[in-house]
Amino acid sequence: MKALILGGYGNFGKRIAALLTRKGVAVVIAGRDGRKAEAAAKTLPPQLAEYAAFDAKLDLARQLALLKPGVVINTCGPFQNSDYGIAETCIAGAVPYIDLADGRDFVTGITKLDAAAKKQNVAVISGASTVPALTCAVVENLAPQLPEIYSLTFGIAPGQKAERGLATTQAILGYVGRKLKPCAGYETRYGWQDLYRQAYPEIGNRWMANCDVPDLDLLPERFGIKQIRFSAGMEIPAIHFGMWLLSWGVRLGLPVDLPGHAAALLKASNWLDRFGSADGGMHVILQGRDRSGRPATRKWFIVARDGDGPYIPTVPAVALARKIIAGTFVRTGAMPCVGLITLREYLDELAHLKIKTYEF
Repeated sequence: MKALILGGYGNFGKRIAALLTRKGVAVVIAGRDGRKAEAAAKTLPPQLAEYAAFDAKLDLARQLALLKPGVVINTCGPFQNSDYGIAETCIAGAVPYIDLADGRDFVTGITKLDAAAKKQNVAVISGASTVPALTCAVVENLAPQLPEIYSLTFGIAPGQKAERGLATTQAILGYVGRKLKPCAGYETRYGWQDLYRQAYPEIGNRWMANCDVPDLDLLPERFGIKQIRFSAGMEIPAIHFGMWLLSWGVRLGLPVDLPGHAAALLKASNWLDRFGSADGGMHVILQGRDRSGRPATRKWFIVARDGDGPYIPTVPAVALARKIIAGTFVRTGAMPCVGLITLREYLDELAHLKIKTYEF
């Protein structure tokens, strides 16, 4: 059984392929550019890697019949304005589906495919990435210490030299300066505003700003959280505050098409790599009451060194694909990726990398 990775030569796809083949799972590197797919496949063990060139939106059904994968992993973002066509094609072919979506409506809305997926006896999993999968795993791990959780403040701060993909850049720029959906504790928020400074172990302080993720809908319902806030930050302050200034232009109604300039802005950002590092992190801060009923705070951090940070979002897809291929993932239906892997399972997949966690 093999995993078909759509966008398999991209920022996340190639890392998923590396982690899967490291565990002996065969992969098919797929994308529209045959040369890039072939080149990526040649970096992997030859007995475990092949490639295919096709457009997943046009030719996936035929390719599923030809390749007969045990699972499809979709890394082709941005997902914010995507439909469920690829997932529906997988359901029709009775092939389990996993994606790395971080689009709030996309991930929470995947349940509309639940009946069709159950009828075909397959799993359809959306959001198999840092958010919401890792956030949920961390909160579940800390929850026994805080039976009552008031607030969750969390965020991601990648290193400047860590590899950044165009799809991720487009996704972030899509909500910079735009009014975001309300979430628990916050009726009005705007993308990349409400700046604050977050201290991390090892890598120091990072500026943070509002971002939109599916956790804002999924976790308050799951854990009874009354206030939730997610932010992201750039390591170089000039880039972070530059995006903040752009957010005001969008908020004030200026005709600024930031996603349309994503490639140029990403290239400009890359020029400043010499001033940053390849070290990044994530923070999860919970406030509530402990088992004695006293106010308490729990803090959890993950820090990645030397460019290993982009592996963190790939872990849920890797872990779940391995379970599906091994026949140990027995759930069917369409679901967001919450509560599907434990924190221990997550960290085990990262054990060979320069990644450490801290809990206070």
